[in-house]
Amino acid sequence: MDLGELVSALNDFASLSLAESWDNVGLLVEPSPPHTVNTLFLTNDLTEEVMEEAVQKKADLILSYHPPIFTPLKRVTWKTWKERLVVRALEHRIGIYSPHTAYDAIPHGVNNWLTKGLGACTSVPLHPSTAPSYPAEGTHRVEFCADNTEHLDTVLSKIKDIQEISCLTTLPARVEGEEQTRVSLNCSQKALMEVVALLSQNSLLYHKTEILLLQKPLLPHTGMGRLCTLSEPVSLSDIIERIKSHLKLPHIRLAMGTGKTLESLVKKAAVCAGSGSSVLKGREADLYLTGEMSHHDVLDAVANGISVILCEHSNTERGFLSELRDVLAIHLQNKINIIVSEKDRDPLQVA
Repeated sequence: MDLGELVSALNDFASLSLAESWDNVGLLVEPSPPHTVNTLFLTNDLTEEVMEEAVQKKADLILSYHPPIFTPLKRVTWKTWKERLVVRALEHRIGIYSPHTAYDAIPHGVNNWLTKGLGACTSVPLHPSTAPSYPAEGTHRVEFCADNTEHLDTVLSKIKDIQEISCLTTLPARVEGEEQTRVSLNCSQKALMEVVALLSQNSLLYHKTEILLLQKPLLPHTGMGRLCTLSEPVSLSDIIERIKSHLKLPHIRLAMGTGKTLESLVKKAAVCAGSGSSVLKGREADLYLTGEMSHHDVLDAVANGISVILCEHSNTERGFLSELRDVLAIHLQNKINIIVSEKDRDPLQVA
């Protein structure tokens, strides 16, 4: 499969528009075209050990859940390990693609997989995603009516000079028996201030102005984190065993909520793969499940009677790769070989 065709298919599987604004997702390293992909190599973290494994297995494209290039590289040398990853990738004509938080958000993604460790439950996103381009460009719509005068032409001319204006339309309208022109436009928050300042120079226009907030609809079952309601409440000790089994971990870290015991029932659990503090904080639940949280956020949760289970960052993500391999094989119509890294592992171990 051609690299461009494969990247397009991967983007269809999980739209990169769902990724967080701070993230660095998509095709990060591209060998010179043409580039055919026969083997897609999946990993959670692209370390140098994993890169050598990809080379040995003759991978043509690495899908690394975490982006190995996050902060900008000022040079590509042999000096640092992340620079060396880029060098090795290009030397062996291996592309690198990262979906990261786009896979967190999708209904069939990482967080959905993590909730399976709780047992039978229903879940909704903690931070729902919105449609990326609906209903139109801009954040606000401005509408006003004016007489058909030269003054209106002047106002429209000035509006057209404002940056971040879109969908500017004029339509004939009859207002209180008078023939007028109805003007409608979409604009950004920044442009809105300039439009309002312009219209406020004419009191008749200003008092006939309507400003509408363009709210994008929420995408069903899509977004960051999950709030899970268990079909049947179970004890905290049972939840611990379920999670250890699902993640294939001999140990987890537990902070017991104030007033709770191992026999306390868990009905609602807030879940976030990776580092969940910002997503989970302040959510009402019996349990927080994530990879890592700051010390003080754990203390806050415990003080509010919420137990916290931490499994280490990538342990809450890596198991998804096997499921991803199977669903991508179907999505890609079995056109390429898909393998999961055997060297990829969480850097933290219990000693």
